[in-house]
Amino acid sequence: MKKVRAKKQLGQHFLKDESVAQQTVEAFGQKGNFTQAIEVGPGMGVLSKPLLKRTDLKLKVIDIDTESIQWLKNEGLLKAEQIIEGDFLKLNLYEFFEQKPFGIIGNFPYNISTQILFQALDNRNYCKEVVGMFQKEVADRIACQPGSKVYGITSVLLQAYYDIDYLFTVEAEVFDPPPKVRSAVIRLRRNSVDKLGCNEKRFRQIVKMAFNQRRKTLRNSLKAILPDELKQQPIFGQRPEQLSVEEFITLTNQIEAHS
Repeated sequence: MKKVRAKKQLGQHFLKDESVAQQTVEAFGQKGNFTQAIEVGPGMGVLSKPLLKRTDLKLKVIDIDTESIQWLKNEGLLKAEQIIEGDFLKLNLYEFFEQKPFGIIGNFPYNISTQILFQALDNRNYCKEVVGMFQKEVADRIACQPGSKVYGITSVLLQAYYDIDYLFTVEAEVFDPPPKVRSAVIRLRRNSVDKLGCNEKRFRQIVKMAFNQRRKTLRNSLKAILPDELKQQPIFGQRPEQLSVEEFITLTNQIEAHS
């Protein structure tokens, strides 16, 4: 069967380098704390092939592209029950995996890559690991540490519950068609945090408020919710990119205690 046509509206850039696929798969699921796995956006199965060799994983794939789904079925690479045609972002992972641990892997479509991670975050009690290909700019933002100019909302919210490793950079020529940007593979592994030790809804609100005006000090960006008695504390003279997850938790508790 002829190749699947990459569709710009779906953010598709098909991986064609088998060594990159192998390296990605080798980074996935080595802790042995899950056996169920789902690959998002399998395309023409370059990543699926080494995944299928993993006897420790029960693999399913999901793709919204009907052409890709038909290609996979015609090739016979996967069993029919392993292939799902649908939108991963609309998949109820909690029910799909029957409340059992799972991992997510993929050469993620660039236009939904961050949304995939927030889907994992929403299912963090069961999603033990994510290994994925992202635009390098996005990967840098997710994995960076406090003090970086790209450290932001996604950095803090994801790092609160996952340990994140930047694994390797990938050049454009290993894709068809080549994207106009470099890419990178990162890994998110669920950490030991069950509860943050603060009002988690308030925590999210504060992180978003702070970074929505990232050039301002916290004293200014949070002034709408900041009690007068806290305004002179040194932490509020800093900018949001200077604070670790733990410091945002402390800050949230301080504001809650004085509200």
